Amino acid sequence: MKPHQEETELVNLGTGEEKKEVKVGTNMTAPIRQGLITLLGEYQDIFAWSYQDMPGLDSDIVQHKLPLNPGSSPVKQKLRRMRPGMSLKIKEEVRKQFDAGFLAVA
Repeated sequence: MKPHQEETELVNLGTGEEKKEVKVGTNMTAPIRQGLITLLGEYQDIFAWSYQDMPGLDSDIVQHKLPLNPGSSPVKQKLRRMRPGMSLKIKEEVRKQFDAGFLAVA
């Protein structure tokens, strides 16, 4: 059995080249959906649309570490093959997170 998943439509709240995309459910009436889109558009400045929109994010909120015992080496898994297009997207996303300071090698 698959979990319930509501149908959505992709809505761009940005202008021109700048994309600010959100997904809005399609199971509501047209006036309510349009009101929601209008409301999101009015308050789009409070959302973080990129990693650069979140400077100074406190690492006390969430921080993940991989603790290793001194003198031990990490287990290296076999390379997982990805489709070329997906591999490029993953590299781009990781690069964005490094550039924004969200990822670091300690």
